Amino acid sequence: MAEVGTALSSGLKNRHVTMISIAGVIGAGLFVGSADAIATAGPGVLISYAFAGLLVVLVMRMLGEMAAARPDSGSFSTYADHAIGPWAGFSVGWLYWWFWVLVIPLEATAAATILNSWIPAVAQWVWALAITLALTATNLFDVANYGEFEFWFALLKVIAIIAFIAVGVLAVLGLLPGSDVSGASRLFDDGGFLPNGFGAVIAAVLTTMFSFMGTEIVTIAAAESEKPAEQIGRATRSVIWRISVFYLASILLVVALVPWNSPRLAEAGSYQSALEAIGVPGAKGIVDVVVLVAVASCLNSALYTASRMIYSLGRRGQAPRAVMRTTGNGVPRVAVLASTAVGFLTVIANYLVPEAVFTTLLATSGAIALLVYLVIAVSQLRLRAKLERDGAAMPVRMWVYPWLTWAVVIVIPVMLVYMATREASRFDLAMTALIAVVVVAVGVFTTRRAGRSAGDLDLDDARADRGDRV
Repeated sequence: MAEVGTALSSGLKNRHVTMISIAGVIGAGLFVGSADAIATAGPGVLISYAFAGLLVVLVMRMLGEMAAARPDSGSFSTYADHAIGPWAGFSVGWLYWWFWVLVIPLEATAAATILNSWIPAVAQWVWALAITLALTATNLFDVANYGEFEFWFALLKVIAIIAFIAVGVLAVLGLLPGSDVSGASRLFDDGGFLPNGFGAVIAAVLTTMFSFMGTEIVTIAAAESEKPAEQIGRATRSVIWRISVFYLASILLVVALVPWNSPRLAEAGSYQSALEAIGVPGAKGIVDVVVLVAVASCLNSALYTASRMIYSLGRRGQAPRAVMRTTGNGVPRVAVLASTAVGFLTVIANYLVPEAVFTTLLATSGAIALLVYLVIAVSQLRLRAKLERDGAAMPVRMWVYPWLTWAVVIVIPVMLVYMATREASRFDLAMTALIAVVVVAVGVFTTRRAGRSAGDLDLDDARADRGDRV
């Protein structure tokens, strides 16, 4: 299909956006990675998830306010551009794009590991490239393809989590046949609810925070739906129950069914450990299928989100103009291919370069989630006044404005400082700070030069006008 314009389509249906908002970004971090947070904080990890979830709810409300008033595929990057300055939109947009490009090799490798265990004859790197290619194809031809795949991926995850919660509740109540586990005493056994102290709960917040990253994708996807403001409003209003059910309820059942210091948590992950503890047959196979769907979903969303962010940057003159060209179906194919190309390189690098090199690359995205949330809060603080002054329709409004926004603006830097005091997260913070400084410096230089160029053009036009009048 030939490139025929620069406008995105509105091919996402209401059910696509709804399902993306419900479970589109639930990945391996919940099904497997939550074991690390449990090992850090013990049962007190519930406080960690509740605090991180509260922060995400507040940030989503702020973002929802801006996105419902002005839907845009660039989402918070565009709002930062308007509220703080072009350098801020440039910086947070490119950092966010980099985050999702690095998600591609992580999710591709996770999926390849499972597929390789099923069919060992095919090398793991072949599986990783194959699944990346397959999902790239879903993003290349029509946004409805992405929406349809994501709808079914998300639906399967929702069914899996609800089934897990139902089985877990039966086990806790002692109503599950064949299970020797019942009650919730493990919430207080082995050292109590806070076996490693409250400091460990704060440390676990940093781990849990990144499992929520991607909740904001719905505000990007909704820009390609028929009724973006309505979809964004619905998504931001439902974020509380989504976090309560999918994260808090499922993690509560895990720590109630499995001792927090069980070696199986590190070996098998949280969901598999819980299912094995209550005697569910074939627990590993069940979880493998669910995790495969989850990582395929996250990889699908990573390709979509990265392409839309760089497309938005191109629209604002902050990325090569080629990325803003779209096909007859309104798909930014160049943006998709550019993001995929870098994703492919990182997938290959995961298998070719020394592990320390790839670990360093991943570390550069370690605190990007917190930086993005901070920018969203500052943008909402400044854009709210402008929206009200312009008399813009605001279907979604931030609660207790501006006090809750200020609370988020204060809390996030405190969390970053705490990261700096912990040896386990210091390297990630340093590498994220390094890439952030570089990107901000490039952003300031680029946007100032663009501003001077625009000023020179205006001056030349004015001189030409004067010459014509003479």
